[in-house]
Amino acid sequence: MSSPQTITVPHLGSSTIGYATSGSFDASRPTLVMVNSFTTSVELYRPQFADEELARAADLLAIEPYGHGSTRAGWADFTYWDTAVAALQVLDALGIRRAFVLGTSQGGWIAVRMALLAPDVVQGVIPLGTSMDFESPRSRELGCWDGVTFCTPAIDALATPVGEDWVIPTDLVDAVLAEGFGDEVDEETRAFWHATHQRNYTGDDGRRRLRTSSINLRDRDGLHGRLDEVRCPVLWLHGTEDRVYSVANAQDEIGRFTSSPHAELQVVDGGQHFLSASHPEVVDAATAEFVRRWG
Repeated sequence: MSSPQTITVPHLGSSTIGYATSGSFDASRPTLVMVNSFTTSVELYRPQFADEELARAADLLAIEPYGHGSTRAGWADFTYWDTAVAALQVLDALGIRRAFVLGTSQGGWIAVRMALLAPDVVQGVIPLGTSMDFESPRSRELGCWDGVTFCTPAIDALATPVGEDWVIPTDLVDAVLAEGFGDEVDEETRAFWHATHQRNYTGDDGRRRLRTSSINLRDRDGLHGRLDEVRCPVLWLHGTEDRVYSVANAQDEIGRFTSSPHAELQVVDGGQHFLSASHPEVVDAATAEFVRRWG
C-alpha cells in the first residue's frame, strides 16, 4: 500500500481526492477500486493491500469519498453521487479505462452509483455489508439498524461552528467502531482508528465534513428503482454478525439486479459490518476469483 496521496479532478469546482495504490498501473491487468465506509479512510483496506493473492489478480486503488480522509471539494456541499462522479474522474486521470469496484457499507452504494453512471467503465461491483435502500421502514422491518436514530444526535451536536483546536470526540469514533467491528474491538485497532479519525476530522472544516457525511448517510436516496439498470456482474458479500444491514435485506436486494449477467450473494459466517477487516481472507479470495472470472 502506498502512502495516502491526492489527485486533482474537476468535479465540484475542482477537488483533491485522497487515494492509495498497490503501485503503478498495468493496462493489461484488471484494476480493483475500493471505497471505504462511513468516517474511515483508505486505511480500512490495509488487509487487502497486504494480500498477495489479491495483488496477483488486480492492481489496487483505494479512493476516499467526499467528507473522508484527504478528499476535499472546491464547493461547500456534496452527495454520494458526487463521490461516484469524482471516483470515475480519478480513474480517467490515472489512465484507467475499466475497473471493478468494491465498497464497504456506503462504499457499496457508491460502487453501484459508479456502475450506473459509467457502465462502460465498471466491469463488476463487489458490495460488502451494505444496502441499496434509503433508511426506510422496509429496511428496519428486515432487521437493519435505525440509521435515523443513530445519525441524528451527531448531526444536531455538530450544527454549531467550532474552533480550530476541535477534534472528533472519541465517543463518536467508538460508536462507529462498535457498529463496524462489533463489541470486541481490540485496543490496537481502537487506538489506530482514534488517531486516524482525529487526524482527518479537525477544526471547523472537519466538523462540517463530518456533519455533511452524517446527513448524507441518514438522508440518502435509495437505488431500488435503478438496480435493474446495472448490467455488470455483482458479487455481494455479507456477514451474519453485521449489526447495521441484515442478511435478509441483502437476500432481497440481490434479486433486484435483474439485468446483471450474474448477481450472487455470499453470506460469511461470523462476518462483521466492516467485512473486509473482520474476514479479509474470505473477502480477498472471493474478490480475486470474481475479478479473474469477469476480467
